[in-house]
Amino acid sequence: MSTTQSHTPTGLAALEQRLEHDLLTLNWRARAWVAPRSHAGQPVHDVLIIGAGQAGLAASMALAQQGIAAVLLDRAARDLEGPWATTARMETLRSPKELTGPALGLPSLTFRAWFEAQWGDAAWEALDKIPRLQWMDYLRWYRRVTQADVRNGHAVTAVRPRGDGQVEVDVSVSGAPGTTWLARRVVLATGRDGLGGPQIPAFMQGVERSRWAHSSDMLDYERLRGLRVGVIGVGSSAMDSAGTALECGAASVDLIARRSEMPRINKSKGSGVPGLTQGHADLPDAWKWRIRHYINAQQVPPPQGSTLRVSRHPNAFFHFDCAVQSVRAQGAGLQVATTQGVFAFDFLILATGFEINWARKPEFAAFAGQVRTWGQRYQPPLGDEDRELSDSPDLGPVFEFQPTAPGACPGLERIHCFCYPAALSHGTVSGDIPAISDGARRLATGLASLFYRDDVEHHFATLQAYAEPELTGEEWTPAHTPSRVLPGTGPHTTTPGAATHPQENT
Repeated sequence: MSTTQSHTPTGLAALEQRLEHDLLTLNWRARAWVAPRSHAGQPVHDVLIIGAGQAGLAASMALAQQGIAAVLLDRAARDLEGPWATTARMETLRSPKELTGPALGLPSLTFRAWFEAQWGDAAWEALDKIPRLQWMDYLRWYRRVTQADVRNGHAVTAVRPRGDGQVEVDVSVSGAPGTTWLARRVVLATGRDGLGGPQIPAFMQGVERSRWAHSSDMLDYERLRGLRVGVIGVGSSAMDSAGTALECGAASVDLIARRSEMPRINKSKGSGVPGLTQGHADLPDAWKWRIRHYINAQQVPPPQGSTLRVSRHPNAFFHFDCAVQSVRAQGAGLQVATTQGVFAFDFLILATGFEINWARKPEFAAFAGQVRTWGQRYQPPLGDEDRELSDSPDLGPVFEFQPTAPGACPGLERIHCFCYPAALSHGTVSGDIPAISDGARRLATGLASLFYRDDVEHHFATLQAYAEPELTGEEWTPAHTPSRVLPGTGPHTTTPGAATHPQENT
């Protein structure tokens, strides 16, 4: 006999009431304890988080548990934070629906609770993968119920660490001239391309920008109707772009891969155990590099559903062992020379991933050249070289940047990298759904420790000045002790065998 009960939808209002009670019983929004600061009459924020996607929201909620206030700055309009409703084109998430994502251990904050409250558990059982736009709807709800302090239309144009315990952040609001905010700590929750941007191969140099796009670009795929489209790459973003182009009426889509065959096994999935999630940061350098490089080299295959989304079209063509050698304009189209021959396209999409490239993040120019990288920290064995890993920042235990030399950039350690490039130092806990809560807790508890250490004199003075009595002195009556002890055993009684002095008997 099944023990599973069937539940009908209770609605979001009931779920939100339950969540509020959970937060109350857990004392989640802890009392504020960080000493407020100001500078020249201007408030100094405890934490500014740049980016209000799922990483920024999770970090904000984890900080709230520690009694630390955070303000999130996002250049996007409300409800369009992150890639989900803008540049992402997958039909569903790759992650299994059971993963709890940014819920931070709160059952009533999970996607599953949000889903079942609206559609019931039968619909949950029938659900295969989470639709992309539905995940965005969940994050919008998450933002509201966690009361995240998000400022939309706030674009960060410069971040400048200082040696006096503060970081300057220039912020442009809705395109208006910027103002300078001050913060004690700044968290970069800036996503997959958090320290760079799309990786553009050298063979694209000189090709007119209107003839091609990167898979992460904002692109109206309807403009590809009737066109011959080439896609460089066969990873997830390649499939998403190819599938979207085909569904929008592209005449043909050719996917071009330099690999001899499609990767088939998701090695990163095989590494997803709590031991690595919690222990990656403590591994020796050689093991950190070895694990991350192996996953990079094996490459992550596209999801099966995404691949079938493309291959079901008769005008989709997969080409392997087909390295691109050059791309040049030919009339209104492009000629793409490869090791297998020359292709003719009307439009080209580069699904070539992202790179760490500080030059593409001018807002970080004030400190970019001072950040210590893994290339400066570790020399891998011959044959294990990896540009992505070498360029990754060498982060401290609280995701903080470290300078190339001690004292080289005062205040740099007050900027924390909570985005994908943290993976080599901390593991994949700062962006991907599976372990985002683990990373957010690590960040929040680490920041709580740093705030206390910074203000330890203030907190000790507060401790000394604390004078709220637990007792008034009226809770007891002092006893007449001599009447309660054995005769001859009081404090003025002579110990047997000891010398007697006249004053003792006075």
